[in-house]
Amino acid sequence: LTNDDASGGVLGLDTRPSNPDCVAPPRPTAATLVATQDAYPAAPGFVNATKLLQAPGAPGRWFVLEKAGRIRTFTTANPAGVTTWLDYTGRVDTASEGGMLGLAFHPAFPATREAYLSYTVDVAGAMVSRITRVRLDDAFAPTSGGTVEQVLLEVNQPRDNHNGGDIAFGADRSLYIGIGDGGGAGDPDNLAQNTTRLLGKMLRIDVLGVGFPTPRYRIPTDNPFAANPRCGPGANAAACPEIYAWGFRNPWRWSFDPPTGQLWLADVGQNAREEINIVARGGNYGWRCREGTADYRPSGCPAAGLLDPVAEYPHSAGNASVTGGYVYRGSAIPALRGRYVFGDFVSGRVWALEGNGAGGYALEELVDTPANVSAFGVDAAGELYYVEYAGAGRIRRLVAGGGGAVDTIPADLAATGCVNPADPTEPAAGLI
Repeated sequence: LTNDDASGGVLGLDTRPSNPDCVAPPRPTAATLVATQDAYPAAPGFVNATKLLQAPGAPGRWFVLEKAGRIRTFTTANPAGVTTWLDYTGRVDTASEGGMLGLAFHPAFPATREAYLSYTVDVAGAMVSRITRVRLDDAFAPTSGGTVEQVLLEVNQPRDNHNGGDIAFGADRSLYIGIGDGGGAGDPDNLAQNTTRLLGKMLRIDVLGVGFPTPRYRIPTDNPFAANPRCGPGANAAACPEIYAWGFRNPWRWSFDPPTGQLWLADVGQNAREEINIVARGGNYGWRCREGTADYRPSGCPAAGLLDPVAEYPHSAGNASVTGGYVYRGSAIPALRGRYVFGDFVSGRVWALEGNGAGGYALEELVDTPANVSAFGVDAAGELYYVEYAGAGRIRRLVAGGGGAVDTIPADLAATGCVNPADPTEPAAGLI
C-alpha cells in the first residue's frame, strides 16, 4: 500500500507478527444429556432382537422378540430367569428383513389373555406379512397345546425387504399396522402411492371383541376409504379401507405418545435421507415421490398434498437406517422430558428432537453407541431402553449422563490471548 497523502511514505507490515496465542479455541462441546448402561447384567444375551416391550397390566416384565421366531420374557426381579413365551422358530420366513417383527397385547392384558403378532411366512416361495391374534391358556406361561392362533390379515410382499412389521394399539383401541413398500430399490412399482395396495401404508383395523373367522376385523368408520371392500393380500380393485395413512418406504419402528395421542413414525430412507413423521389420518407422506423433503421420483406424483417430515437427517458419518423410539415421559433425565428420542441402526447414534421455536425440530445427538440399535422400549415409569441387534444382544437403559456442556470460550478478555496481559486495553503483539 502506498500513501499518497501529503506525508508520503510506504505503509503496511514488512513481516507478519508472530501470533502464538490469539487463536480461536476449540468449538464448545454439546451437553452430554445421557449415558447408557446394561440394564440387566444377569440376563443372557438376545439373538437378533427386533422388538422390546412391556405388557399392560404387567409392569416389571419384559418381552423380547427375536428375528428367528422366539418371543422371550423375564421379570426385572429375576432377569436371569429368561423363558421362551412363544416359539415360532421354523414357521417364520427369516429371509432378508423378514422374521418375527411385531407384538401387541390386548389393552386389558393379562385379564384378557390375547396377544397380536406380526411376522412373515413363506407361501409358495414368496414372502407374506401376517397379522394374527393368539389366545393364550396362560398369560405368562402359555402351552403349545393351549394357544389358539387366528390369522386376521395377510399382505403379499413382492420382495423380502422393507416389510415394516410393527403393530400397536392406539388410544382409540384400534390396531395399527405398519407395512413397508415391498422392497426393491426406489419402490419400482410405486406401491407406497397406490392406495389399492396395502404396501407402504399405516393400516388401522378394529379387532377387539370381533368374531372369528367372520368378520375377523372391522373397518373404523373414519378411515379414509372406509366404505370400500376389504383388501389383501394382493392387488385390489378400489382404495383399501384398511388404510390410515400412506406414502411410507419402511416404517420399521413407531410409537404413540399417550399424553398427546400423536403417532411418531421413523421411516427408513433410500440412499440419502432418514425421516421422522407425526402421522395423521389420511396423510400422504411422500415416498417414492420424495425422500424426506427432497424430490426422489416426482413423475406421476400428486401436484400437492404431500406432507413433510418433522425432522430428517442425511446419510453421513455412517448413518443409514433410522430406528424409531418414543417421546420421553420419564423422570430420570429431566432435560429429555417431552422430547422424541430415536436412533440409527447402522451408526448406533441416539438423538432427541428439540423444538426450534418456529414449529420445527432440530436434532441433538445424545450418545454415540457401538450397537446396532434395532428397537427401543419404554417401561411403566416412562424410562427408555434399547436392544442391541448384534454382538452381545444386550438391553441397555438410557440414564442421566451428568457433566453438561464444556465451554471453551474464555469469560475474561485477558484470557483470550488477544490483549496485553499486563494491560488488557492494549492489543497483544500478535494481534493485527
